[in-house]
Amino acid sequence: QVQLDENGGGSVQSGGSLRLSCAASVYTESRYCMGWFRQAPGKQREGVASLDSDGGIYYADSVKGRFTISQVNAKNTVYLQMNNLKPDDTAMYYCAATYRRDSSQRRCWSLLAADFPYWGTGTQVTVSS
Repeated sequence: QVQLDENGGGSVQSGGSLRLSCAASVYTESRYCMGWFRQAPGKQREGVASLDSDGGIYYADSVKGRFTISQVNAKNTVYLQMNNLKPDDTAMYYCAATYRRDSSQRRCWSLLAADFPYWGTGTQVTVSS
């Protein structure tokens, strides 16, 4: 069973920055997509950013230019650098992953929760005005 552990949430003022990290318990898979989703109270879970092992990186329009998804060295860990945070970014943020062999099956570009079978428990991000 894949475990995903998120860290880095917190409270900041509007315009501030936070960096989230997600460590996966899978170390040997070379084909994967890891993504970040968020869910605010009363709203549906939405995709924020994703990173595919084939090099593809995808962002929701609402975060383009402010958020950056990356991985450094260890392919089992991804980061989400969030800059210029706004109150609308307040949500529980979840890390998710899929390890399907073919990129057309991983659908990393979709940013749809249904395409990701593995999930972390979430980390809260609160942005005050």
